[in-house]
Amino acid sequence: MADRSEIVAQVTAALEGEAKPVAIRGARKVDARGEQSGYWVVSDARGVIVATGAAATDGTGEEAFEHACRTVGIDPAAPSGSDGAVIDAAGRILTPGYVDIHSHGAWEKSFDDGPDGIDTARAGHAVHGTTRQVLSLITNPMDVICRNIRTVREKMATHPDILGCHLEGPFLALKRKGAHDPNCLKDPVPELVGTMLDASGADPAAGKLGCIRQITIAPELEHGIGAIRQFAAAGVVPAVGHCDADYAIAQAGFDAGAGIMTHMFNAMNGLHHREPGPIPAAVEDPRVTIELINDGFHVQNPMVKLGFGLAPHRIAFVTDAMAATDCPDGAYKLGELDVNVIDGHARLVSNGAIAGSTLTLEVAVQRAVNELGFSPVSAVEAATLTPVRAFGFDKANPVTGAPLGLIAPGFAGDFNLLDAASWKVECVWCAGRRLR
Repeated sequence: MADRSEIVAQVTAALEGEAKPVAIRGARKVDARGEQSGYWVVSDARGVIVATGAAATDGTGEEAFEHACRTVGIDPAAPSGSDGAVIDAAGRILTPGYVDIHSHGAWEKSFDDGPDGIDTARAGHAVHGTTRQVLSLITNPMDVICRNIRTVREKMATHPDILGCHLEGPFLALKRKGAHDPNCLKDPVPELVGTMLDASGADPAAGKLGCIRQITIAPELEHGIGAIRQFAAAGVVPAVGHCDADYAIAQAGFDAGAGIMTHMFNAMNGLHHREPGPIPAAVEDPRVTIELINDGFHVQNPMVKLGFGLAPHRIAFVTDAMAATDCPDGAYKLGELDVNVIDGHARLVSNGAIAGSTLTLEVAVQRAVNELGFSPVSAVEAATLTPVRAFGFDKANPVTGAPLGLIAPGFAGDFNLLDAASWKVECVWCAGRRLR
């Protein structure tokens, strides 16, 4: 792979550039609807899939593929490797682009580090198949949080890969703060919620959606339930997490509009037979998407398997990745806090608390299939359709336009080609823009 600064420049230029028609054939398609060999897909100059199909013994599949190619301006007979030529997958796995709704950074940069930091961290995830991302912002002083929200809002105007931001703080329980700065934690009074929504560009009265997609809130805080209602009314999806809530309070949070559980098992009271806590409340509620960090460290393998089975089709793989992702061990920062990474595991220097992960969704899916024995369809669903469904992005919407999460006509031209044995990502497209 080229020098990382070159990769960042290439990925950024591709994302800020125009979509181009894409035609891929001879793939083993895996998405939430199933697997199919001999598969082909064609997307147009808008970055939207126009046709899909599979090879047929009577040749009709080939005819349909060639016709679809010509409708988007691709010559199906053009030599391989030429500009705009058909891509022969040669049996590689074709999946929708992975979507990470909870991640803080990569390649020594975080999404709190301004426009250039966002470009670097996004490239670090994009080359591993994460075509779209909700940028998670860490707990900081309120003015810093609002500045970072505005930066994300500005980047969204030119970057189709950025779905908005996730605020992991400052409305967290002190007892379950994890690696967040305790000096910056606050109760979510209405005035602070309004300040954040203003920074995001939201105008609830006018029905205008801002750039905040998700916010983690401990519902047991004094104004927790009210803040969940206030954010939900503005089109944000609140998430229950970093909390010490009992079962009833968690239920109340979901009833008030919370639609996500932030990284199940981590930074919350766990399962107990006489004190059920928030996890059963999320599991039994079909409205709730449940995040899970499948790295074997935040959640060990037996609990990953248990968690995955608790809520079929509602578990979304997330990384909670921080700046050290895809980097050597050493000293890093999480906000203003010092972090030390040893053997790929990040912990606060001050108290040893886990400080995010160094995971990519590529590895999460690889682990699910090759180590834990999950079905390929289920593993891919957890990194594609399930996370986008949490925000309604599986349907046409004002943020992404074309829906995400499947290889199907009308969906966005977000594709990953993977090695058939290792599930290593080899080629990546976002909305018809080739990133790798």
